Amino acid sequence: MQRHPLITAVSLGLFAGAATSTALAEATPLEQQLKDLESFQVIAHRGASGHAPESTMAAYELANEWGADYLELDVQITSDGELVVFHDDAIDRTSDGEGNIHDYTLEELKALDTGTWFNDANVDKADPAFAGAQILTLEELFERFGHDARYYIETKSPLLNPGLEEALVEALEEHDMIENGRVLVQSFEQGSLLKLRELNQHIPLIQLVWYSPSEEDNDRLVEWTGVTPAPADITDEDFQAIKEYAVGIGTNVTYNGEDVIDADFIRQAQENGLPVHVYTINEVDEMKRLQDWGVNGLFTDYADRLLELAD
Repeated sequence: MQRHPLITAVSLGLFAGAATSTALAEATPLEQQLKDLESFQVIAHRGASGHAPESTMAAYELANEWGADYLELDVQITSDGELVVFHDDAIDRTSDGEGNIHDYTLEELKALDTGTWFNDANVDKADPAFAGAQILTLEELFERFGHDARYYIETKSPLLNPGLEEALVEALEEHDMIENGRVLVQSFEQGSLLKLRELNQHIPLIQLVWYSPSEEDNDRLVEWTGVTPAPADITDEDFQAIKEYAVGIGTNVTYNGEDVIDADFIRQAQENGLPVHVYTINEVDEMKRLQDWGVNGLFTDYADRLLELAD
C-alpha cells in the first residue's frame, strides 16, 4: 500500500545520521513503529464505527480485516478496577443502561446491550448480529488481535478514572505491546501523558488538542486545555515543549465548519519533529484536502474510504 510521505522528514531522535537499508533492517520493532509514523496512517476511530457499533468487537474486526494501520479506542476503569473499551463517561448513548460507567462493575457492564442502538439509528446498516454486543475489556481486544494489530489508545477522562495510567501500563507491559511497537497512547490531558512517561519512558505518546473559539471572545481561538496557544500564535518553542514527551499531535481541523488550523500549522509541527494526525474525518473530499496538506494520518469512522484513497 502506497502512503503519502511527510512534507519534511520527522526527527524522532532514534535515527541519527543517514538511514541505510542495513540500519533499517536492524531497527527494533519500536523504532520501526516510530519510523512508520513518517508515512500516512489510517486510524480506525473506535473501529469501523461507521459500519458497526462503535468500540465493539464487530467494529474492530472489520477495521482489522480491511487493513487499518491502527485500531483507535478509549479506555476507562470500572468500579472494580477493570479496563474497558468505551468512549463516553455515561453509558446511556450506546447501551440500554444509564448512569456513569465508572459506577458499574465489569459484570454489570457485561449485561448491557451496546449494539441494538446502532441498528435503531442506522436502519440501512443494521445487522441482527449486532444486537447484544457487549462492552469489551482491553484484555479481550488484546487477546483477539494480539500483535497482529496496532492500537491507538486514549486515556479517557483520567480525572474520573483514578489509577488509569498505572493499570494501562501494566496491561501494555504484560502483553509486550510497547517494545513490539504495537501501541500509541493519546490524551487531551497533558498530566496523564506525563504520568505515563514516568511509568514507562518508552511508550510513544500523542498530545491531543482541540481548538475552538474562546467563550469570552468568539473571534479568538483557544486550545481546550491550554496546552498550546492559538494556532496563529503557536511557536517552534511551543511545539518543542510537546516534543519533550510526545512523538506527535492529534488535532481537530474545523470547528462549526470553519478551519481552525491550516497547512502551515501542519508544516510547522512536522518541522519540529511532530507528525500530525487529524480527527475525525469521514467525507472523501475532506480526506483528500487534508492529504494535500500533508497530514501524517487521519482518524475516521470509515477506514474503508480512507484506505481506498491511500492505496
